This record gives sequence, C-alpha cells and structure tokens, in this order.
Amino acid sequence: MEATKTIYLAGGCFWGMDYLMRRMPGVVGTEAGYANGTGEVDATYERVCSGKTGFRETVKVVFDPAHTSLEKLLFAFFVAINPETANRQGNDIGTQYQAGIYWAPGDEESAEVVERVAAVERRRHPRFAVELKPLENFFPAEDYHQDYLEKNPGGYCHVPFALVDALARGTIDPGAYERPADEEIAARLTDAQRKVTQEAATEPPFRNEFWDFDEPGLYVDVVTGEPLFSSRDKFASSCGWPAFARPVEADVVREKRDTSHGMVRQEVRSRAGDSHLGHVFDDDPESPTTVRYCINSAALRFIPLSELDAEGYGQYKDLV
Repeated sequence: MEATKTIYLAGGCFWGMDYLMRRMPGVVGTEAGYANGTGEVDATYERVCSGKTGFRETVKVVFDPAHTSLEKLLFAFFVAINPETANRQGNDIGTQYQAGIYWAPGDEESAEVVERVAAVERRRHPRFAVELKPLENFFPAEDYHQDYLEKNPGGYCHVPFALVDALARGTIDPGAYERPADEEIAARLTDAQRKVTQEAATEPPFRNEFWDFDEPGLYVDVVTGEPLFSSRDKFASSCGWPAFARPVEADVVREKRDTSHGMVRQEVRSRAGDSHLGHVFDDDPESPTTVRYCINSAALRFIPLSELDAEGYGQYKDLV
C-alpha cells in the first residue's frame, strides 16, 4: 500500500480550505495553489484573480490512508462548501472560486471514490455544480498564501471556525459505511424501512420500535451501518418517536430545509447513506439541550452495548 495519497480540493478561497484540511486527522501535509488552468508556468495570484486563466484556488491534500479515508475528507469538504453554486463560495465570486475535486491522472481508485461520494451528495443537492475531473496542472501559490490563517489568526475565512473544529474532532470514518446500490437497498430493507429512508415517509407515533426503548447501545443507519445516535443522548419524549439530544458526533448527520406538508422544518439525513432519518427541532422543553432529533425507528438499527465488539463497533464503546 502507498504510504500517502493525494487529492486536490478547490473550495472557494484556499485559505479556509487549507485551514480545514490541515486539521483533519490523517492529513500529513497541505499546499495552497492554482489548478487546472491554461497551463502557464508563471501562474500568479494577480493573473488568476483576473478570471481569464481558468485556474481554481486549490489545496493539495496529502493524507495517510492508514489513518483516514478519502471518503472522510470528501464528506468534510462537501459540508464546508455550497455544492450548488458555480464560480462562487461565500462572499467570493469569480471563476477562481469554482468548487472542484481533482485526482492525479491514472489514480482510478481515487476517481472511483470521488464519483461515489459525489453520487451521494447529488442526492442532497439537485443543482450540484462541483467539478470532478483529473488534475491537469497545479502550481503552488505564493509563500504568503501558505498556512495563511496560521500566520494570520484573525484573517478572513469563509469556512466557520466552529465547523472546522467539529469536523476535526470526528472519529467515525464514513469510508467504512458505503451506501449500497439502490437495488441492494430495495432487496435488503423491509417495506417500512424503505419508505422511511428512501421516500421520506414517517412512521406512526407510539407504534414504532424504539420510541419508548431504553437500553444502552448504539443506533446505526439501517442502510449503511454508520453510527448515528447513542443511548446516552436518548431521552423520554412525549412526541411518540425516538428522541435524541444530539447525534453521536456532529458530522454523522446532515440537515436540510424541508417545506413539505405545508410546514417549514429541518430534515435530518445520514451522512454516508443519505437516508431520511427524521427532523430536528430546537425548542423542546423535554430535551436536556432544548434540541430534539425526532427520528424514525425504521431508519435505525440498534446494537446493544454488550454486542458492540461482536458487531464490529467495539471502538465506539466510549460513545455509549
């Protein structure tokens, strides 16, 4: 196996993306630069900012696959950007800020992972606008751009620092929980599980498996097996569905505005599988945090604490 691997991430201003990737566990080096432009050897910040060179502000990310997966870095990348905007991220507008993922020519393994993760993100983002292609060229940026936010702690960053911290703390690697093909999902799930996770249905309150269930253990995505919630964060709720004060780690779920049924709510979906889980509410007096993740039992599989080792989840005992 290779000691390290490399991926190139264009996610708006490279100061922020570099700051994020430098903090991700398993990343051993980063370099800000300019990728996939006209090919001129003397690419400079001024020329790139003209918008006429085609270069993207890009971060070269070198990581150790023994300590992190490409999937984990990519899912972090996608939550740090807006995948539906072309030539823009945050307040930064121009072709140099086009989001993209580039892999080394001939690196078919990385290409497959990029396409697979992007397929999950396309499900969440109908107007998906992220470039996915092999690297054509890459030129390191000027010295003052390297590690910019390390040198200038109060400098501009379009990625919220709180989000960077949350992503860097994550220990659950989505690379171990690949979303199966649609045909396999349909064959594996019960009718209720399929309708909830794939069609965003809601099961009846008080008539579902876990709403009043109280045993120590881990709740995982019924589709992928990715850990989502812990019994330690489950609380008694009068809503009639399983209620959790928080996910097991912040990055394992995604939230999405939901305007169905004449309401405005925040839908909750799983990270690696994009399974519909339920909704989150931030004003619940029964919750110890005032936040209630109201989750369908049919979207979950429960693994008792006593069976975590046998089921391959022994490393997550401290989360229960």
